[in-house]
Amino acid sequence: MAENTTNEVRYGKVDREYGKRLATTPPDEDGPVWMVNLMSYRDRAEYTDGREGEITGREADDRYSPVGPLKAVGARIVFMADVDTQFFNDTPRWDRIAVAKYPTRRSFIEMQTRKDFTDLHPHKDAGMAATIIAGCQPMPVPALPADAPDWADVPHPPTDDDPPVVVLHVLKFHDPAARNEMATYTDHAAKIAVPHGVHIDAWFAVEGTIVGDGRQWDQIRFNAFPSKAAFMAVALDPERLKAQANHREVALADTYTMILRPTRNQLNEPLT
Repeated sequence: MAENTTNEVRYGKVDREYGKRLATTPPDEDGPVWMVNLMSYRDRAEYTDGREGEITGREADDRYSPVGPLKAVGARIVFMADVDTQFFNDTPRWDRIAVAKYPTRRSFIEMQTRKDFTDLHPHKDAGMAATIIAGCQPMPVPALPADAPDWADVPHPPTDDDPPVVVLHVLKFHDPAARNEMATYTDHAAKIAVPHGVHIDAWFAVEGTIVGDGRQWDQIRFNAFPSKAAFMAVALDPERLKAQANHREVALADTYTMILRPTRNQLNEPLT
C-alpha cells in the first residue's frame, strides 16, 4: 500500500483511498456493506488521555462497544465470536471477531464523525493492539445437496461439551487464476465436509480494508460446523489434506483460519 494513501493509528493503518470510496459513493450506487472486524487486544489497556485504570484490553473494548452510534446510523452487529483456535498465521493472535452491517457505505463514514462515537473511541484505542476492518459484499454460495444430513445425524453432533462452532477463513489469492484452484479445492473439501454437517453461514468478497496492516484480502468465509470434533475430523481427513496440498496451498498467498465460538450469529439471515 502506498505510503500517501495510509494514515497510522496505534492499532493499524487507515486506507485513505478506500475511505474516500466509502464517503463518496453516489447514492444511486451505494448500498449495504458488511464490516468484518478481526481484533487483537493488549494484555492491559493503555489510555493516552491521562485516565488510569487496571483493566484488560478486552475490557476496554467492551467499554467501547458502539451500539448506540451504530443504531443511530441504521447499522447493527450481526456476528460476534471469541477465537477458540487459530491456525497457520499466528501473528497477531486474534481474540475476537465481529461483523457489523451498515445500510450504506456512507453511513460507516457518518458514524466516525458522531460525537457519541468519538467519545467512545479512546476505549478502543486503549484496548486494541491490532485490528483488521474489511469492507465486504456477500458472495453467492454453493447450495447444500438435498441429502445433506441434519446435525443430529452426523458422526460428531453438537453436545453440551462440544457445541457448534464457526470456522473463519480470511483469504488472499496469488492471482485471479488462483481462484480456480480454490474452487477445485472447495469442491473436494465439500464432499468430505457435507456428511459431517458443514453449512455455509456467509461468504464475502472483500472490497477494501479500511484499517489493517497494509495487506489486502480477497475473501472472508464463515462456515458452520456442528462441533469442533466435526471440524477436526474434516481437517484431518487424508483426502482433504491431499486436496489442500494440491490446490488450496497453490491458490493462497496469505490466510488466517480460526475456530470461533459465536455469542451472536445472524449471518445466516438473508444478506440483503
